[in-house]
Amino acid sequence: MERARGPRGARRALGRLLEAVLADRAEANAVFDILAVLQAEDPEEIQDAVRACSRLFGALLERGELFVGQLPPEETVMAGSQGANRKYKVWMRHRYQSCCNRLAELLAHPSFQVKELALGTLMKFVQLEGAHPLEKPKWEGSYLFPRQLFKAVVDGLLSPEEDCSLLLSQFCTYLEHDDLRYHAMRAATDAVARVADAHAEVPLAFWNNVFTLLSAVSLPRQESDVASFYVKHAELSDKWKVTHLKEHRKAFQLMWLGFLKHKLPLSLYKKVLVIMHESILPHLAQPSLMIDFLTRAYDVGGAISLLALNGLFILIHEHNLEYPDFYRKLYGLLHPPVFHAKHRARFFHLADLFLSSSHLPAYLVAAFAKRLARLALTAPPEALLMVLPFICNLLRRHPACRVLVHRPRGPELDADPYDPEEEDPAQSRALESSLWELQALQRHYHPEVSKAAGVINQALSMPEASIAPLLELTAFEIFERDLKKKWPEAVPLEFIPPPGLLGRRDDLCAQHFSLR
Repeated sequence: MERARGPRGARRALGRLLEAVLADRAEANAVFDILAVLQAEDPEEIQDAVRACSRLFGALLERGELFVGQLPPEETVMAGSQGANRKYKVWMRHRYQSCCNRLAELLAHPSFQVKELALGTLMKFVQLEGAHPLEKPKWEGSYLFPRQLFKAVVDGLLSPEEDCSLLLSQFCTYLEHDDLRYHAMRAATDAVARVADAHAEVPLAFWNNVFTLLSAVSLPRQESDVASFYVKHAELSDKWKVTHLKEHRKAFQLMWLGFLKHKLPLSLYKKVLVIMHESILPHLAQPSLMIDFLTRAYDVGGAISLLALNGLFILIHEHNLEYPDFYRKLYGLLHPPVFHAKHRARFFHLADLFLSSSHLPAYLVAAFAKRLARLALTAPPEALLMVLPFICNLLRRHPACRVLVHRPRGPELDADPYDPEEEDPAQSRALESSLWELQALQRHYHPEVSKAAGVINQALSMPEASIAPLLELTAFEIFERDLKKKWPEAVPLEFIPPPGLLGRRDDLCAQHFSLR
């Protein structure tokens, strides 16, 4: 095709070629000119060519003018003695295949507009191929879906070279359809296995792209909710796996297990653990298969262990997970940085749940109360306003631990039997100590902290104090709250009113200085 002058001329030329091909099979060779523009460097020209291909092959699919079945080699068919109609369909099917391959390559184009248009066109072809299959059914009523084309789309989005998060966000809007979501999960599972086997060290961009896709997958809650299909069928069959929620759960489970079995960057571990309890565990066919991953994450320490608590809590309470050293590990997480951690609120919410059982031994609860009291000596006020009621709640739940605040003849501070360096709460001797730290905090500079610490001077009321409103309390909120307090209009600054600016006449300052 000769290049027309200007973008409008090129667009009109493409339109004429398109009309010619659709109107007369004798003009079929003009398809080469249209496909050639897909290789252009100008993004505007590429977009015009993509739109032309969309109209062309969309019409051919609807007309049934593409070969159906296992595609034979082009040279063999063209050289044979088969009919002209069959040759045309095979030849045009190869051109369609070339177009799809080029559109998949354009998913990595520098221009986002080109990538977005290529994705939309490929998804249009997926829908049309589903409605007008290019493969023959293996048996009557078998499920047909353009798996190869859709797999090429997913592979193009999970690029090992560049960040495709923006384009993936566009693609994830299609995952509201049950059939696309099911096949996307299977395609992502295959892509992870293939790329991991092909690279000694998988690029970070690939893992980020995979996580972006996987985290966007959300399964329906009930079997009856599996009813939205992108590829329309005259009638749905119960024999098709795609119509059963159980099969979706299996694919979802294989997808996540295949992803998590690889060595992932630390940043991704944190992102996975953040969504584990809400977006992953509830949809797994067998949630207990996550036991190994969560226990290993819990053993890592630091922020990783804090984030693993949510998933472990679900497995322990809902799936009967037995973890002998759980409370020892939880005790080991209590260090000064926990008061400054990003997920502090989540940690203390779960710790409160884990320590709520009245069947816990007194020595264990005493060890947690003592460790928190010791850490409170250096904690910021916003953390203290949450920790102090937390400790008092422990004493309310476990009366055997109240000896920690009723030991008038206890040892001196330099002889405190509690061992803060001991990792085993059973060996810390916390029950032999006292919570003298709370008495020290009654002299804290912040009045609300000293008031909260003074609760132990009175008999503890039986209803527990709710710590939920205090979990996410910040220093800014405390400051704002103090600013809104109403103070007396006249604030006294001295006990004795000064007689003058320089004090009394016999004062040393008045003897040597005067105001003139």
